[in-house]
Amino acid sequence: MSRSVICILITILVYMAMMVVIGVVFSKKNNNVGDFYLGGRKLGPLVSAMSAEASDMSSYLLMGLPGLAYLCGAAEVGWTAIGLAIGTYLNWLIVAKRLRVYSAKCLNSITIPDFFSNRFRDSKKIIMGISALIIIIFFVPYTASGFSACGKLFNQLFGWDYHVAMLISAAIIIAYTSLGGFLAASFTDLIQSIVMTTALVILVIFGVSTAGGIDNVIENAKGLTNYLNFTKTVTADGEPVSFGFIPIVSTLAWGLGYFGMPHILLRFMAIDDKNKIRISRRIASIWVVIAMGVAVFIGFIGRALTAQGDVKELLDSSSSETIVLEMATLLSKHSVIAALVAGLIFAGILACTMSTSDSQLLAASSSMSENLLKGVFKIKLSEKASMMAARAVLLIIAVLGVILAWDSSSSVFRVVSFAWAGFGATFGPLMLTSLFWRRTNKYGAIAGLVVGGVMIFVWKFAVRPLGGALDIYELLPAFICALIAIVVVSLVTPAPSKEITDEFDAVKAELDQ
Repeated sequence: MSRSVICILITILVYMAMMVVIGVVFSKKNNNVGDFYLGGRKLGPLVSAMSAEASDMSSYLLMGLPGLAYLCGAAEVGWTAIGLAIGTYLNWLIVAKRLRVYSAKCLNSITIPDFFSNRFRDSKKIIMGISALIIIIFFVPYTASGFSACGKLFNQLFGWDYHVAMLISAAIIIAYTSLGGFLAASFTDLIQSIVMTTALVILVIFGVSTAGGIDNVIENAKGLTNYLNFTKTVTADGEPVSFGFIPIVSTLAWGLGYFGMPHILLRFMAIDDKNKIRISRRIASIWVVIAMGVAVFIGFIGRALTAQGDVKELLDSSSSETIVLEMATLLSKHSVIAALVAGLIFAGILACTMSTSDSQLLAASSSMSENLLKGVFKIKLSEKASMMAARAVLLIIAVLGVILAWDSSSSVFRVVSFAWAGFGATFGPLMLTSLFWRRTNKYGAIAGLVVGGVMIFVWKFAVRPLGGALDIYELLPAFICALIAIVVVSLVTPAPSKEITDEFDAVKAELDQ
């Protein structure tokens, strides 16, 4: 093992040890299941903002986005980033404060399935059961994509077996999440967002310097057919294709996903003071725009380094996602200091993955233990037994994620896009109508969840492959169908009870104060 590799390994080990220590420290603050899953609603504006965005960005910030930009140019990745930036801002603007107030007033809901079930006084827990199953179905592959990113990182860097590396990474994430719960996940997310930001800055400075300056990077990109064109793009095989109105709208639809992301929505519910949400919104929106812009630019820099022969050519979607790893490895060869800095970059990639995986594991665990076991099946558990069940379920879900991540050739970006669509189309329309439409009832809620979930699979695997005008990101048509189902079914079935509408009015009155 070379000196540079040893330095990188030391940096990563120190970072991972620090995450586990945080988990141990915060384990002492979990007095009950509400603390474990929602931190007692004690998050400050900075922690809530950066925790939400770090858990949102996942491994596609330093792997998926740069890889797509490297391989296909500006069109798809650019419109995706724009859609995500708009979605982030709108989610904080119209959902965050209202959800914080409503979830607390609505029988003190601590999970998203809790909120939906309590919002409509669903005594049979049908909404809770469907919501919990949706979380498990889509979070397992989402978590798997994070484990896969960790496996690729260590395989690329140290030559370790992909599966061994993935298992070690998963074990670290499980350790601090199962110990410290929501507070540990949120506090580590803040640290991880700082590490991620530092990694992005270092990569840009080093990459631009090695490529001979920004002008050289831009000139190289201009020399590639359609590479900087927002209405035309290239396939992985280098074939030029049009990127017109339908693909643009389809890609912008990524932003709709934010309204249904449980791990982000939980941060809104956990904020300590609803009046500080404006501060959180500004912090989150600015960070997201800068972080994604830099990540895309890193893909362009990688192309310039490839043209110079500094980095090998990466010819498919899976290998292109290692462009950041290639650049960090190149940096590590310069000196011991450079190797330590490169170690920080690799830690940043870990941070992207870990900050999302921990949140996903908690959300999936709460759905199984709190919503299915205790809510739907009405299993009586003490506080101590509930904590044990929560940690046991978290471990089971992590194991399922590892199994799905066993294939090392899977694309992080593509896996994340499908899971993102699943949550956006099921929870997104229902979250918006629950918060803003007084007439929404439990029948409409059930219809929206079912229609959105079914349409994701139908459009992804049956309709979209037909191509042409039907080649639309499955989130958009599924979201629209779910929204229509909620409205139509709510209108043709009995109106919600006075208790429900009075609570809706009370929330509105509190927000208007």
